[in-house]
Amino acid sequence: MNNTKNLKIGILGAGNIGKTLARKLAQAGHDVKVANSRGPETIEADALEFGARAVTTAEAVEGVQVVILSIPFNRLPTIAPLLADVPKDTVVIDTSNYYPGRDTQIEAIEAGQVESLWVVEQLGRPIAKAWNAIGTDSFARLGTTKGSPNRIAIPVAADRETDREVALALVEDTGFDAFDAGTLENSWRQQPGAPAYCTDLTLAELPDALVSAERERLPKRRDLAWAILQERFEDVTNLNPDAGYFLRLSRLLNM
Repeated sequence: MNNTKNLKIGILGAGNIGKTLARKLAQAGHDVKVANSRGPETIEADALEFGARAVTTAEAVEGVQVVILSIPFNRLPTIAPLLADVPKDTVVIDTSNYYPGRDTQIEAIEAGQVESLWVVEQLGRPIAKAWNAIGTDSFARLGTTKGSPNRIAIPVAADRETDREVALALVEDTGFDAFDAGTLENSWRQQPGAPAYCTDLTLAELPDALVSAERERLPKRRDLAWAILQERFEDVTNLNPDAGYFLRLSRLLNM
């Protein structure tokens, strides 16, 4: 895709990440539609503040160049029929993460399959992985203009060049430095429990964090973080912990 400006984007999911995406991408000049499973009338007004439009799920994927999936990981297979007629050259970006305590155990992932590759199998099409490795509060509040000191970096993984190019550009549009983290096969390095996951690193720090990830240690760290959050907060499934607390926890466990 030669031009990554003024893209037509459909966002499925209007939770913490989806709402912030709708705000930031519309503010950056993109034509944004956002939908959730409960209907357009349930989408909060602040998600639409900068011009994003609330639509149905079917309308969200019609006539767009990019579809962003911001729904719970275990619901991704249910949207495969919705994407069946979406052109194959449409870029699909997944922001989700697998937490067995929330999503119920998925045998293939428990056996070691990379989360992103499982998603590709469920959807039957290529994806890019982005915005999954930043906390919801950090994402909403800590974006800055390009060139700002200590700007947070976000890893992007993809197999198709177009998917990678578009995802990198859109991450920049949301106020963060985009880093090409390689193929989906290597996207486990940005999964929960990894040193790059929700630790708010700069572009100078992120590459070493990705390289230092130890795959066999990720599930234990992920599940420990989930247990701590469950003990501290009443509703972990709809959690938006403040950036300071979640950052301290993530750095303590993951790095």
